[in-house]
Amino acid sequence: MPPERILQLNDVGVHFPTRDGLVKAVNGVSYHVNRGEVLGIVGESGSGKSVTARSIMRLLPKNAVDAGGSVQFRKRDGQEIVLSEQERLGKTMRSLRGGDIGMVFQEPMTALSPVHTIGTQIMRTVMLHQKVSKAQARQRAIELLTKVQMPRPNEIVDNYPHHLSGGMRQRAMIALALACDPCLLIADEPTTALDVTTEAQILELLKSLQQEMDMAIVFITHNFGVVADIADRIAVMYLGRVVETGTVDEIFYEPKHPYTQALLGSIPRLGKSHGKRLRTISGMVPDPYNVPSGCSFHPRCERAVAGVCNVRIPDVVHYASGQIARCHFPGTDLPDPDRMEAAQ
Repeated sequence: MPPERILQLNDVGVHFPTRDGLVKAVNGVSYHVNRGEVLGIVGESGSGKSVTARSIMRLLPKNAVDAGGSVQFRKRDGQEIVLSEQERLGKTMRSLRGGDIGMVFQEPMTALSPVHTIGTQIMRTVMLHQKVSKAQARQRAIELLTKVQMPRPNEIVDNYPHHLSGGMRQRAMIALALACDPCLLIADEPTTALDVTTEAQILELLKSLQQEMDMAIVFITHNFGVVADIADRIAVMYLGRVVETGTVDEIFYEPKHPYTQALLGSIPRLGKSHGKRLRTISGMVPDPYNVPSGCSFHPRCERAVAGVCNVRIPDVVHYASGQIARCHFPGTDLPDPDRMEAAQ
């Protein structure tokens, strides 16, 4: 990997055998994260965002089938490790999880143990990775709760998860993930189900911690507004593949893939005429065990070309700026609905 790179995924695949067929949850995903960078992963439910993240951590269910590809990671000390070659419960992965790599799960109430206090869970992580006493680990837990701006950290350290609100549980989850100063944090929809005010506080917290610790973050979300506020680059996923990658400005102002354009077109914006309908994406995400032939987005694409898009899987198109798009005809704007209405 280049010296500035901390994580590299190359053509990663994860499949699940089911009664209905083979579910290709992740079908050739490639992206990278540089040190100190925030990469936002965006896409509809079922696009493979969370499964890809769990494949990095080797936390997939036992029935998951490794369909190839590689995941490379550079530790804080510079050592490179091929995560995809490590045993799920092996010594290497056990030392990395909670150590060099932290993870904030989507639902803290299920990720946190309901029968152990917040402090106990943080202390166990600290003592597992560092040679410290129980008293030192407890002090570290209080320091971490203070760092994530938890009110009354000296009291909260002895509380159970069900004693806390949703926002406070998410802060506790972040404190647990940061227990051993990781160089990479994977945040899987950390603001889901939070109110707007709490969501803004969690985002601001993650941004300040990222800058303070010079930490790289893989931030998974379905909300373009959230990712615009925190990310440096964005990878857009659809049905197990990355269809476009670029900087925040490139994705928002010069999107190349029709799926990215359609997602952006469906976002409400101030200044639009009252009573105008939002642009929608027709159809639904196909079942992952019955992926369409050719480009997987072609059944919903407004500019799909018969005989091309439904037959051949598109190659990745590279632009001079570094932006990439997986499309046969990238860069063309979708029809403007206002002009279409006027023409009719």
